[in-house]
Amino acid sequence: MEAARIVATLTRIVGDIGLAEDLAQEALVDALTQWPSSGVPRNAGAWLTTVAKRKAIDLWRRQDNLDVKYAELARDLELHTEELWDPDRIDDDVLRLIFIAAHPSLSREAQIALTLRIVGGLTVDEIARAFLTSKATVAARITRAKKSLAGAAFEVPDRAEFAPRLSAVLSVIYLIYNEGYSASAGQRWVRDELCSEALRLGRVLQALTPDEPEVHALVALMEFQASRFAARTDADGNPVLLEDQDRTRWDRSQIQRGVRSLQRADRAREQRDSGRGPYALQAALAECHAVAPTAADTDWTRIVALYDALRRIAPSPVVELNRAVAIAMADGPGAALPIVNGITGLAGSYLVPSVRGELLARLGRGAEAAAEFTAAAALTANEAEREVLLKKAARAAGSAR
Repeated sequence: MEAARIVATLTRIVGDIGLAEDLAQEALVDALTQWPSSGVPRNAGAWLTTVAKRKAIDLWRRQDNLDVKYAELARDLELHTEELWDPDRIDDDVLRLIFIAAHPSLSREAQIALTLRIVGGLTVDEIARAFLTSKATVAARITRAKKSLAGAAFEVPDRAEFAPRLSAVLSVIYLIYNEGYSASAGQRWVRDELCSEALRLGRVLQALTPDEPEVHALVALMEFQASRFAARTDADGNPVLLEDQDRTRWDRSQIQRGVRSLQRADRAREQRDSGRGPYALQAALAECHAVAPTAADTDWTRIVALYDALRRIAPSPVVELNRAVAIAMADGPGAALPIVNGITGLAGSYLVPSVRGELLARLGRGAEAAAEFTAAAALTANEAEREVLLKKAARAAGSAR
C-alpha cells in the first residue's frame, strides 16, 4: 500500500529508481523476518523507509567516494526517524516519481510501463495485458528504462517542460485507474486501492495544472466511474452489471464533482479554441450513464455520437467495440454484430467474444451465444469476470434447449 511513497522518497535521496526499488524490497524482507515476532509497528511505512535508508548508508559506507551523500542521509535519518507516516497526506514525491518515469529520453511505451510497475504496483503480466503485448516485451522495456534513468535529477520539471511529459503522466494515471476499476486478474472485481491512488494523483495534478483541459477531464472520468463503486458488487462481493445496479447507491456528490470537473475542462478547452480530447469524450460518455435516472433512460443515441467523435481522434479496437455495444442499445443487436465481427487487434482478449455472446443472446441464438461466453471465460484471468461469463453461458445454453 505504501510502496509508491517509499520508493519515491528513496529515489529522491539516492537518485536512482532501480536502487530505490531494491532498497525498498530489502527493507520488506527485513520486515517479513522481524514483524512475526516483534509485531507490526504503528507506522509501518516509516519503519520500512527508515530501514531502507539505513541500508543505503551501509551501501555508501562501502563506497568511499560517496562520503558526502552518506553524511547528508545520516543527518536526514537523525532528524526524521520518528516522523509520523500519514497515508492520507498528499505526497509530492509520488508525483515527482511519475514525472521522472515520463522522462523525454524514454519512449512513450517505456515511460508508461516503468511508472505502472513502480508507482502503480502493477505486475508485468498486468501491464502486458494493458498494452495488449507480451510479458517479455514489457519486462525488457522496464529494465531498459531503469538503466536509462540512473542518476536522473529527481524533480518535477519546470512548467515549460510539462507538455512533453503530461500526456504520458495522464496515460499512467488512466491505466492505473482502469486496472483498479476492472481488475485484469485475480479474485477481485475491483481493486479500489488503485482507483483511490489514481484519483488522488489526478486531483494533485489538477491543482498543479489548472489550465490543462485533459487533466480536468480525466479527473471527471474517474469521479463518474468511482461514483458507482457501492453498487458494483452485491453483499457477497459478486459483480453487479451496470444495467442491474441500484442507482440509489451511486454517490451523487461524486457525480457532481465529476460534472464540475468536466465543466472546468470545457472552459479551459474553449479558452484554447480547441475540440474535446479523448479523456473529455470518455468523461462525457461516463456522464451520460451517471445522470440517467434508470438504465432505460440512458441516451444511447448521444453515446453513439460521442464514440464516433472518440474514434476519429483516438481510434482503437476497444473504442470500436464499445461503439458497437452502444449501437446495439440504440439500433438493436443486428446492427452491431457485423461491426463486432470485423474488429481486429484484440486477439487473445475476452472482450470480443463476450460482446459477441451478448449480441447473439439478444438475437435469440442461444447455442452460439453460449459458445462465445465459454470462449471468453477461458480467456480472462479475473476469476470474478470468469464466473459472470460462465453464468451467462449457462443461461444462454438453457434458452437454446
